[in-house]
Formats: sequence, structure tokens, C-alpha cells
Amino acid sequence: MFSSDFWIFRPLNPAFWLTTLFFAALLILGTLCLRKKSKQVKKRVLLCACLITIAGFFAYKYALSLDKEFNELTAYRGGFNWWGELPLQLCNINMILIPIAIYSERRSLLCFTFFIGPLGAAMAVFMPGVSFSDVSLFLPRMLGYFGTHYMIIIESLAIGTFGLYRPKFKDLPKAVGAFLLTALVIFGITALLRVTGLHPHANYFFTFETEQNPLLEIFHSWIPVPFLYLLPCIPILACYMALMMLIISCFDKLRKNSLVPEAQ
Repeated sequence: MFSSDFWIFRPLNPAFWLTTLFFAALLILGTLCLRKKSKQVKKRVLLCACLITIAGFFAYKYALSLDKEFNELTAYRGGFNWWGELPLQLCNINMILIPIAIYSERRSLLCFTFFIGPLGAAMAVFMPGVSFSDVSLFLPRMLGYFGTHYMIIIESLAIGTFGLYRPKFKDLPKAVGAFLLTALVIFGITALLRVTGLHPHANYFFTFETEQNPLLEIFHSWIPVPFLYLLPCIPILACYMALMMLIISCFDKLRKNSLVPEAQ
């Protein structure tokens, strides 16, 4: 149906949009199919999806360790290194926290994963590294990378669409604070990996290097200091969360108005 060239994947090309539509449809269909199911059923379905994603993540990392081309493309930072592939990126942390949040029903965790999960994973999808662009989508590393990140996006959003969490404006400062604290902890772990020599090029959360990320390159030109150059992300995060809250509030009002019976 499609030529092999069609599946050469890069942000915003046809293969990108087809993949994005597939996962969006998966979220919509899942939400519609479960809309009349109990809360416990919704939790079980989402927890199963999360466990599959985590299993897929480790399978993807193993496949990455055998990928000779990946090692060549990343030779400038030492190639594949297990210390550099730990689940300590923002999206990976959410991958682990989402099932914990769903199971525990802790509002703080639900808030963090609902807001931060889609943002971190979407940034990875829209701005992938050189190893994950301009090659076939069906390479193991591409399937693992994009499959994991798209699943994190829809699992995070499903927390809201399944009705497991309804955000409030008072939740937002806590989520921003949790993001800053998490980033600071990851910066410390990354610095430790570099200083000890376990992984001299460790760069979790992009706290030391931009890795040619176009947005982070701009921030680094403003503040050429490790970790601190990420600070402009905070107002972007706040605006993103406020926009999501506005959309949710408008949706709730429309739904409420549609349920109000007309005056006789």
C-alpha cells in the first residue's frame, strides 16, 4: 500500500502523522469502549497497558544495545552505555509513575503524570535525536523509541479521559514544584555518573548538554550554564498546564450545559 520510502520517519512527515493518528485513535476508542465501565475496570485496563509499555521499554533497550548503527551514530558520546540508558529521562520517570499513580490514586502523582507525562513524551516525539529520525519506522530502535513515547502520552491522557483524575488550578503549583525537584535530583545523579566515570557523557533530562535539540539550543544561547539553561522551560510548562486546564474547563461547561434539560 505504501512504498518503503513512505515509512522513513521524521517529525511532521506523513509517517509521523499516520503514527500519531493511530495512537490518538487508540486513546479515543479506549475511552469510548470503557466509558460505561466501572472505575476498577478502567484502572485494570490502564495498568495492563502500563506494564506492557514498561516491558517493551526494557526489550527496546536490549535491542538498542545490539544496534551497531546506533553505536556508530552515538560514538561522539561513547556509543551505547547501560548507565546512559536507565529510565531516568522525564518520559521514563512518568512511565514508572503512571501505574503507581493509578494504583495508589494519590492526587499529587495523578496530577504530575497527567500534566508532565504528555509534555515530556511529546517533546521526545517532536524533537527526536539524530539516531531516531530519517530512518525506517520499522527498525527495532524506532519501534521501541516511538512506541514507548506514544504509549506514555496516551496513558497519561487516559488518566483524565477515563475519569480517574480531574485537575484543579490549585494542583498546578505542586506539579511545577515536583518537576523542579525531580529535575534537580536527576541533575545530581547525572553529575555523579559523570564524575565517577561510570558514564562520562551521561545527560539525563538534558541537564548538561542540548544534544542538538533546537529548543534547548536557544535556551543554552541565553543561559550557557548546565541545568540553569533549562529554567526557561518553567514558564512554558506553566502556560501549557494553564492551557490544558482552560480546555478541560470549557469541555466540562459544554458537557454540563448539554445535560441541563431545557426549560418548559
